[in-house]
Amino acid sequence: MRVDYLRRHLHALGEALADGADVRRYFVWSLLDNFEWELGYAVRFGLVHVHYDSQHRTPKRSANRYRDFIADVRRGG
Repeated sequence: MRVDYLRRHLHALGEALADGADVRRYFVWSLLDNFEWELGYAVRFGLVHVHYDSQHRTPKRSANRYRDFIADVRRGG
């Protein structure tokens, strides 16, 4: 679901740019799994999974897709 969510938002961003929107930056909320005030640590958000005990971080599939998207844009794709 996260990959599709990110894909749809980046597509909408591209449409806004094509329509003349003055978009200067885009960032994904949130980069890391974090504490969500309503749900605590029960639901994981972010592009990078955090193992809370060890603080080890592992990129999720959505992080790889976002990386590939940025690389493609830089190549002019």
